[in-house]
Amino acid sequence: MAERVGETITLTVNGEPRRIPAGLTLPAVLEALGYRPQLVVVEFNGTILPRQRWAEQSVGETDVLEVVTIVGGGS
Repeated sequence: MAERVGETITLTVNGEPRRIPAGLTLPAVLEALGYRPQLVVVEFNGTILPRQRWAEQSVGETDVLEVVTIVGGGS
């Protein structure tokens, strides 16, 4: 089903409902939510999603994302 221009969806991100434009792929969703895609790991509906599959992964109303930011450090 094609999404209409201007339509939004609500999905769950890190346990919270978040509204985003409909029809986005995962990298676009991450950017819309303020994440830097190159610095996160994503659990998509309970499974760690390999980065090479992100570009083809669409995101819908019932999807659940857990986004973990990678933090560098050490001494």
